[in-house]
Amino acid sequence: MRDVLDELERWWRADRAVALATVVATSGSAPRPAGATMLVAPDGAAAGSVSGGCVEAAVYELAHEVRRTGRPVLRRYGVPDDDAYAVGLTCGGHLDVYVERVDPAVFPELPEVAASIRQGDPVAVASCVAVEPPHRNGLGRRRVVWPGRTAGSLGPARLDAAATREIRGLLAAGRTAIVRYSRDGRRGDDMTLFVSAYAAPPRMIVFGAVDFASALARVGAFLGYRVTVCDARPVFATRGRFPDAHEVVVDWPHRYLRGEAAAGRVDGRSVLCVLTHDPKFDVPLLEVALRLPVAYVGAMGSRRGDAERRRRLSAAGVGEGELRRLAAPIGLDLGARTVEETAISIAAEIIASRCGGTGGRLTATAGPIHHVPAT
Repeated sequence: MRDVLDELERWWRADRAVALATVVATSGSAPRPAGATMLVAPDGAAAGSVSGGCVEAAVYELAHEVRRTGRPVLRRYGVPDDDAYAVGLTCGGHLDVYVERVDPAVFPELPEVAASIRQGDPVAVASCVAVEPPHRNGLGRRRVVWPGRTAGSLGPARLDAAATREIRGLLAAGRTAIVRYSRDGRRGDDMTLFVSAYAAPPRMIVFGAVDFASALARVGAFLGYRVTVCDARPVFATRGRFPDAHEVVVDWPHRYLRGEAAAGRVDGRSVLCVLTHDPKFDVPLLEVALRLPVAYVGAMGSRRGDAERRRRLSAAGVGEGELRRLAAPIGLDLGARTVEETAISIAAEIIASRCGGTGGRLTATAGPIHHVPAT
């Protein structure tokens, strides 16, 4: 919904119904992930995408029907092996698309949800996308969950309470997922809920106010991270040198990271990039970083410098298991030379680490192109 949020809210405020198509499940080489959306407006305009073009036309026609009738539809798209002319995915996977009408009457919470998403405040929207008889009246119900409050209802109070607990867990992890419940709030197959979790953006903290940091901040912001550049030297750590960073901090790196972790502002989605390649900064910083439950810790330096750094860390009491978490020298082997190319190689390693990719060329691999993201 994030991709079409402006158009969605514009039509909502005009009291005009739109159709919203959402990918709720995928398998194989589906081109768009769960949560991808396409909006079809009253004037026929379309925004967003659910498949990168494979089934857009079919979803567009279905969306017009759903907007007219108001009846939600869950439909699977995928080409069977024996039907090359069917509407589906030429890549061989399949996706389930949920199409619903959205207007002020059925989604009164939209402005609050939109405000939370734009401000980076955590919010999750759980929609009932499928039901089993005799529970047809639950289809299309919606529950909106913030960390401290809720709105809307999926049905019985016990169901709302049980679903809210699980939704808050998904929201804390920043995970979008399908969950299934019985009407009494226990696990079951009566109702299928799709939970879109809009967590605060994950953090990328770049240590070292160097040219590589400027390029990495730009790439990190493009990938959706909230980027912080930290350096103890005020002459280098300036807003003018890092316009793409969300914040620039002047502090000793290890002290800043320890404080952020203690305040709960570093979590399992955070990535830490150490570009200082100076032992007086690197060693105390990595002593802290490698003991935090973050997604990625990488450090810049030559192979000789990295070997010496690891020796110092080991002497400081950092264990072998902790040292194995260190991605150093940082980045993938792309043959990068410029600061921009180096930033791409670092970002590529972060993506591969998060998504379970090999980092090799696709022509040299077999099996699924799209990996299941690591949890």
